[in-house]
Amino acid sequence: MNWLDEIRWTADGLIPVIAQQSANGRVVMFAWMNRESLVLTAQEGYAVYWSRSRNRLWRKGEESGHRQKVISIQLDCDEDVILLEIEQEGGIACHTGRESCFYRQLRDGQWQVIDPVIKDPESIYKKL
Repeated sequence: MNWLDEIRWTADGLIPVIAQQSANGRVVMFAWMNRESLVLTAQEGYAVYWSRSRNRLWRKGEESGHRQKVISIQLDCDEDVILLEIEQEGGIACHTGRESCFYRQLRDGQWQVIDPVIKDPESIYKKL
């Protein structure tokens, strides 16, 4: 059996992916992959996702340079979630210029920003 056939893909042919920093265990991103993007990730050693909004492959860091070097690819016990252990190049995973996409925390019934902007997104991207 092909290793890709062991994955429980969604009806759309996708699998959710969590990207976690190798150095400190922090979850920096959530995204989706299809078969092609997962194969490319395994072959190239850098994260390639499926962008549902753009309806195309998305090499993390293709515009910003903030690529994700893949240390390991893990499949959960239900075979329906991938965990990427990564090294985040440039220290920024989020398009908002922060280390992690998970930069808001629920406190007293409100979402509060808990992480600073490391780099202004306008200086990272051509357009947002």
